[in-house]
Amino acid sequence: MRLEQLQAFIAVAETGSFQKAAQKCNITQSTISRQVQSLETDLGISLLHRHSQAKLTIAGEKFLGRARRICNEWDTATQELANLAAGHQPELCVGAIPSVCAYQMSPVLQKFRAAYPQVQLRLTALGSDRALKVLKDGLIDLAVVINNRFIAVSPEMVVDSLYTERIMVLMAADHPLTKYKVIPWQQLGAYSHVVFKDGYATQRLVQDQFRLQQLKLEAALELNCLDAFRGVIRHSNLIALLTQSSLSGVEKDLSLAVRDTESPILISEVVSVTTSDRIQIPPIRYFRQLVCELITSQNICNYNQSELLLNSL
Repeated sequence: MRLEQLQAFIAVAETGSFQKAAQKCNITQSTISRQVQSLETDLGISLLHRHSQAKLTIAGEKFLGRARRICNEWDTATQELANLAAGHQPELCVGAIPSVCAYQMSPVLQKFRAAYPQVQLRLTALGSDRALKVLKDGLIDLAVVINNRFIAVSPEMVVDSLYTERIMVLMAADHPLTKYKVIPWQQLGAYSHVVFKDGYATQRLVQDQFRLQQLKLEAALELNCLDAFRGVIRHSNLIALLTQSSLSGVEKDLSLAVRDTESPILISEVVSVTTSDRIQIPPIRYFRQLVCELITSQNICNYNQSELLLNSL
């Protein structure tokens, strides 16, 4: 059963004539007749009485309503897809690591809203693992995460490298480790840490490095809020290993201090991830473009500022 068969049947039922139905559908009368006959063959029952005027059989009367609903559903579905391809979607959902949400997403959101004011934006701060999972589940359209082994290498995944940054040590301004300009890994193993909860790629990078150094990472507290890290650390002897972007503005806080780690220096790569089918949709394609342009350029400036901060220590 094909859509054009249903359309031909409906046209004949509504006009009561094969000739008028052909004119309505802008095709020949023989084509209309052939389509209705093939539909009846497929269904195994006659739908029309063929006299001077085409009238519905009992089967035709029962089938007409369903045929209309099928055609209406098809029209609705094709219109929805056309709207989607034209960029008329109701919302765009993005998941990003907390540092990107807090310090880097604002210019992207502003430019996107100016271009697509009708699209409702939903931005959620998520750990990298969780963001990738909800992307694969279809709950978000794009994720900004730390590159890690959970990003599946497959044809449908589109991954854009945004920037790389160091992982550095945050501590109170009067912490004993502030005597070091570059802190040895052995010293980092001597103090308790504030860490991200499971599912955050930064924490996995730190844990992997501690294992390589044959050190135990003593986790005293798990958090997932950047402001909470600062609040806890400034009033304790705890330390935290965080990315440079997570430490944005910390140089203005006289109660906190930042130091680099001794070699090997931990580096994290931040990437945007979406799927090839999603970037066919104009709002998602434009949002991805803004992320690649604005977050990358912004982090060149942030990196230079961090270098100046470290060199001043």
